[in-house]
Formats: sequence, C-alpha cells, structure tokens
Amino acid sequence: MAENWQRTAVINVVGLSKSTLGEYMPFLSALAAQNGLATINPTTPALTCSAQVDYLTGKTAVEHGIVGNGWFFREECEIKFWKQSNQLVRAEKVWELCKKIDPKFTVANLFWWYNMYSSADYSVTPRPQYPADGRKIPDCYTQPPELRDELQQKLGQFPLFSFWGPNTSIISSKWISDAARHVEEKYQPTLSLVYIPHMDYCLQKFGPDMDKIKNDLLETDKLVESLFQFYKSKGVSVVILSEYGINFVSKPVHLNRIFRQNGWLQIREEAGLELLDAGASSVFAVADHQIAHVYVQKKELITEVEQLLSSLTEVDVVYNQQAQTKLSLFHPDRSGDFLVIAKPDSWFTYYYWFDDQKAPDFARTVDIHKKPGYDPVELFLDPKLRWPKFKIGQVLLKRKLGFRALMDVIPLDASLVKGSHGSPFVGIEFKPILIPANELKANISAQIKSTDIFSIILSSLKNN
Repeated sequence: MAENWQRTAVINVVGLSKSTLGEYMPFLSALAAQNGLATINPTTPALTCSAQVDYLTGKTAVEHGIVGNGWFFREECEIKFWKQSNQLVRAEKVWELCKKIDPKFTVANLFWWYNMYSSADYSVTPRPQYPADGRKIPDCYTQPPELRDELQQKLGQFPLFSFWGPNTSIISSKWISDAARHVEEKYQPTLSLVYIPHMDYCLQKFGPDMDKIKNDLLETDKLVESLFQFYKSKGVSVVILSEYGINFVSKPVHLNRIFRQNGWLQIREEAGLELLDAGASSVFAVADHQIAHVYVQKKELITEVEQLLSSLTEVDVVYNQQAQTKLSLFHPDRSGDFLVIAKPDSWFTYYYWFDDQKAPDFARTVDIHKKPGYDPVELFLDPKLRWPKFKIGQVLLKRKLGFRALMDVIPLDASLVKGSHGSPFVGIEFKPILIPANELKANISAQIKSTDIFSIILSSLKNN
C-alpha cells in the first residue's frame, strides 16, 4: 500500500556545531532559534563514513560494519580508505525500509558516502578519471548514468580540485547544491540527501578560529539558506544536521613511528623510498583523524601493545576487543584489536618514516587512496615552495605534453593542522547538531544519539 509521504531533504552541513553558530552564520542561527537545536552525541568514531551510516541505518558499527573512513582489509592485507561501494554497508538503509512500505518511494543521494551501486534511485558522487599517463581528471559517477553528462553540461565539469586539496573553495559545495536543485526539479525524489562540505576545509586548517574562518562560515550559511528556501518553495521539509564538530588540535601523534621504534613495523624499500608493509607488520595503526584502529597480527604482543598505548600522554582512551564489543563497536572482520582515541587537543597521523627524504612519493601529493591513513595535510601547499603556482603550472604542462609528473606540492609538516574530529569526548560546543524541520521541533530532545537520526528522518517523511 502506498504511503502519502512528506517529501524531505536532509542537508548535511559538515562541521556545523554550536561553536560555529553566531554572527557569521545568521540564517542557521535564526533557524536553530526558531525550530530548536539538538546536540548529537556523536558515534564512535565521529567520522564521515561511520556517522553517515549510523544516521542512515540506525545501527552501530557492529552491525553495519563501517568502522571508519578506512580500515585494514584482512583478506587482501591492504589498508584502504574512501572506498565507494554501498555493498560495504551491511545494514538496511532508511530508504530501503521505506521502499518496502511503498515501492514508489524514491531517494536522491547527492554526495553522501557509499553512493555507488546502492539502491538509491538518483545518485551523484565524485569519481575522477585516472588515465595511464598519470593525470587525474575531475569527473563524477551518477545513477542513472546519463545524469552525469546532463549535470556537467549544465553546471560544468565537477570541480574536484575545489572539493579536496589545497585549492578547496565554496565552488564544490555550490556545484553540489546546484546538482541537488536539478535533481529535485527533474525527479522530485521523496527523500533527498545533500552534502555541503565547505566548512570542513577551513576548520581542519585553522580550527574554530573565527578571525580566520568567518568568510567561509558566511559563504556556507548563505548557500544553505538559498538551498533551504528552494526546497521549501517545492513543499519539501528540510532537516539540517552535521556529522561532527571540529575542535582545536595542536599535537600530531605518529603511532606508526612509535611502533617502528619497537621493531613491530615492516618497511619495504622501493626506489630508495619507504612503503609500509601492513600485511607483514606485527603491529600497525590505521590513523583516521582523532582515532586509530591498531591491528596486532602477532598476538603475543597484545598486552605489551595495550600497555604502550595506555602510556602515551596524547591518548585519551584505549578500547580493547572486549571494550569495543561492550560498546557495540567491534566488527570482527574490520575493527582493529584496539580502538584508540586521542585527547581532544591531539590527532593521529599515518606517518611511519623517520627521514623525509625516504617518504613515499605519494606523501607529497593529494592521494587519498594510496595513503595508509587519513592525511589532512593535503589541505596545505608546502610553505617551502617559493613559487607554488609556477610549480603546479610546470607539472600540468608536462602532463599536457604527455609526460608523467608528480604533483608533489603537499608538505610533510603535521603541525600545520589546527582542527580535527573523531573523538566523542569533546565539549558540547564541538559536537554535531541537528536542526529539525519546524513541524518536528516539539518531538526532538535536546540531546540525541547518532542512531536516532534514522527515526527522525522517518518521522519527517511520515509527518503528513
């Protein structure tokens, strides 16, 4: 039997928290005052992929399997980040439940993660082309396939280099917003999921330093207001939320270097450069913002590793398998033997080399798939480069002429990063928030769990 759904859009404003609301976000601040604001007690880990899947399934990692933005794939003995297949999510999504109720229910996913090969009716997600000559060509993947050309003919090529890297800007968020408008105009989906990443960049670079990020906040607020008003004009209810807030950090922690000093890390040298050989290592960390999964392949080291991790002053909590299981976080195929959470002023790097001259070639590039961990330093141009634009131009010219060339413009200085997330133990002003649709405000508590978002989306859809 078909339902009479209230069409709903969920706008994910990355990094939005109480700390960012105020004079530089006048629209969202006024909307929060009018509709109410709920603080989301973040998932563990408070990361993009884990949070989004918590929201869309109402489950935790023990059931849906998304233990971070990346993890160690044991059967392949490889660390992989930012994989895109929805088949990795091992739980039912909110729209799949709705489709069981009403086969005519439709969903559009605009840049929420695990967006490929899903049951979404309309999807758009970044998917660069990688020709054999070493170039990276901006592009996107869509469902239906013809939507890709349709969007890029109308909006221009997807601006990949303003979506991530040292050239990030509001341009990518504007493109996503315009794509969402096009999908709404053409298809009128029952549920739209829209990702607005712009604040993520300035907050990771500078932390919540208003003097440095106020223009980015104003740009984001204006963009979200325009999209909000567009959806309202179409009779669509709008829920606004974030995956995490971002707080100040000043202490990068190099777990893999510590493990290497203990003789637990296996390094392979290729062309004079060092590569982490995770499959052959006794102990290694998969660093992901303020959390790390630590995998112990030589099980007799378990006690020694736990003692070492617990002794580090920058580490807040060490969850062993038993503790992870108790908190419904441990996934037997994907979780590390330890889930380590940094103190709020610290974060974990993936760095494992001692000599920068032996750092792998990808370390100085934007390469989110080759690096065995998350690298926010990709947001910076190397300050040691005297003429960075000239350097970039040289590389682009070489590639245009058919030569392979490294875009090695990223520094190896983790101290540049001033904002991070992942820990659930931050102050309330840095936790993610939800601003409900006006018609739902009476039913939303002041504090909610990440898994409650599933029911809130359902409530909005059924509020007719």
